[in-house]
Amino acid sequence: MRYSIGLVAAALLALAPKPSPLTLPVKDTALSVELLPVMDAGQVRVWIGRTEVPWELLDAFVYEKADAAQPAGADAVARPSKPYISMDRGFGHAGFPAISVNIDTAQQFCAWLSKRTGRTMRLPTVAELRSICPDDKPGQPTLDQRAWHAGNSGSTTHKVGSSKADAQGFSDLQGNVAEWAIDANGKPVLWGGSFMDAAKDQGRDRVQQPTADWNASDPQMPPSRWWLADGSFIGFRVACEPLPGDNAGASDAKPASPATKEPSR
Repeated sequence: MRYSIGLVAAALLALAPKPSPLTLPVKDTALSVELLPVMDAGQVRVWIGRTEVPWELLDAFVYEKADAAQPAGADAVARPSKPYISMDRGFGHAGFPAISVNIDTAQQFCAWLSKRTGRTMRLPTVAELRSICPDDKPGQPTLDQRAWHAGNSGSTTHKVGSSKADAQGFSDLQGNVAEWAIDANGKPVLWGGSFMDAAKDQGRDRVQQPTADWNASDPQMPPSRWWLADGSFIGFRVACEPLPGDNAGASDAKPASPATKEPSR
């Protein structure tokens, strides 16, 4: 009987509706961040960005004027230096994934976004990204449909959300840009494949350790801690800690709007 009850409970959890996508306005901008729920036993375990962070969202952080009324101190958010070259490499800017981003920029962006949304934002963990990575599970779009890789990207990034979303609604979990994440030891690593990597290198287990090679051509001395001169394949997406009310469907949220699409493939 216990076994049967357990099966029934599992089936009910699987059928339980997920909360609606969460769209959080970014205070003092006309921008928002869109997140999808990652569920565990019928509860929101974490919210993760539907797409990689686009340039316009990162630009709002990098180029924001300092608030003279806010005293420096423990609550101040460190801000990156302005890029010394065109970090988008001519691939495209508005709507395209922010690239050439070092770990300090990604983490300070999350701190800034926490202040602007009133939610706790951070980088996803490797385990979280692996748990939602579609790979070749049944019912998923093909890899060529859902991922920009070396075989179909034309050696460039593409607008976030322009590939076909996976069955959960996430875009570009494979391909487009590799993403900063936090490993089991709390250390930053680069997770996943990018537009430069072959289709066979787009799996959930692809993890790279940071290397000085990603900033080898930086002419500055010392090299920038914020930008990666040789990191045109490096970007990130955000994660958001859940609140108790999120399981009811996030009443403060608006439905996520679809991104502008490129021609279908």
